Amino acid sequence: MPRFSIILPFHASAATIAATLDSLRVQSFTEWEAICVNDRSPDGADRIVADYAARDSRIRLVTNPGRGPSAARNHAAGLAAGEYLAFCDADDLWTPGKLAETIQGFTPGVAGLYGQIGFFTATPEDCRTRSTVPAGALTISGLLAENPVCTMSNLTVRRDVFLGVGGLDPDAVHNEDLELLIRLVGEGHRIAGLDSLQVWYRTTPTGLSSDLLAMRIGRQRALRTAARYGVTPTPENEAVYFRYLARRALRLDTGPAEAWRFTRAGLRQSAAGFLSPPRRGLATALASALSLILTRRLRHALFSH
Repeated sequence: MPRFSIILPFHASAATIAATLDSLRVQSFTEWEAICVNDRSPDGADRIVADYAARDSRIRLVTNPGRGPSAARNHAAGLAAGEYLAFCDADDLWTPGKLAETIQGFTPGVAGLYGQIGFFTATPEDCRTRSTVPAGALTISGLLAENPVCTMSNLTVRRDVFLGVGGLDPDAVHNEDLELLIRLVGEGHRIAGLDSLQVWYRTTPTGLSSDLLAMRIGRQRALRTAARYGVTPTPENEAVYFRYLARRALRLDTGPAEAWRFTRAGLRQSAAGFLSPPRRGLATALASALSLILTRRLRHALFSH
């Protein structure tokens, strides 16, 4: 029986899913199954997965009976045999030691784990930015400021815990990981970080995570969930969240004004919250201001990785 069930929903992923599956197959820890859920993919990605499944019995192709990535992940969780559910998106890559490091991190009392992410566009070699892993377990208040997990590709949860909290909100497309994490933490589960690079996150201007307005709307769903546990965002939380949006706008190069708009909103909420620590806050403010006067080529060279 596999220790990990890797859950991989896909839609219009023919250009990237082979590389994603390759990154799973080279994992140094080999006791896993991969449940690949076809979420009405229109581009032949299912044929690519079927080819991999024919060559590797650990890979299984199923169809999402619902609609959307959250419903697809929930469906796969119901089919999973592993003790742990490790989520992966069809355009991201895992480092070869991810599962081996994760299995070591599941000490008693730990319900979920995440690691560090490297952001890239074409290949991991062009990565210039990595996420940070804060000390200690996640808290709801901290999650309302900045979600260090960043993406479902970076989250592994005990299967019984995931099912026990009801899985993902099937209607959630943006910030579904944040809403799930708030429920996990709110129900008393410990979600901890491993300070090692585990995921390569592909940034694209057309990906779901590039729609910053939709992400903000999705966050409102997460805020309603947090309120059920008696937690509401502070001005400092809001400032850090706007800083996160500004940094993402710079990385995606969504336009010279958008990052500055988020920066101004964050500074209005709490200048101290936005600017601390200076290596993130002050750097983001300066980069946002510079983006207003730089050419698109220079913005892309400086901020898009």
